[in-house]
Amino acid sequence: MTWQLESSAFEDGATIPSEYTCAGEDVSPPLSWGEAPEGTAQLALICDDPDAPAGTWVHWVIYAMPAELRELPPALPSDETLSEPVTATQGRNDFPTVGYRGPCPPPGAAHRYSFRLYALSEELELAPGAAKAELVAAMEGKILGEAKLIGKFGR
Repeated sequence: MTWQLESSAFEDGATIPSEYTCAGEDVSPPLSWGEAPEGTAQLALICDDPDAPAGTWVHWVIYAMPAELRELPPALPSDETLSEPVTATQGRNDFPTVGYRGPCPPPGAAHRYSFRLYALSEELELAPGAAKAELVAAMEGKILGEAKLIGKFGR
């Protein structure tokens, strides 16, 4: 059985509603998934735009989520450390701020936004506010599984 990442706000490959973008409220979308692979100690998630003109643009880095977690509710606060409504640590995006910043492409063709959830075999020793590159380095050799969701948005 494949581990899947889903959103009640949009289907895989479909348009991300404007409330989750800079054209709207710019809040994080609701995300959900099934039971993580066996042996998972922690979860991490990265959202980025591989179609950005200057190269891949990071929109969200969130990690240190408990293995038992099955969803991220919408509109998470942009704090480095969360204890409500979920326990997690957030890193820097490329805006550069902490937490989620939604799609905001230049006018033209729609961009793809990749949400990737990682099941990790060990808890990460990573300070709050880490960048994507730091998270990717810390996850090396610890990824048990990956679930992916793609959304599109254009202006």
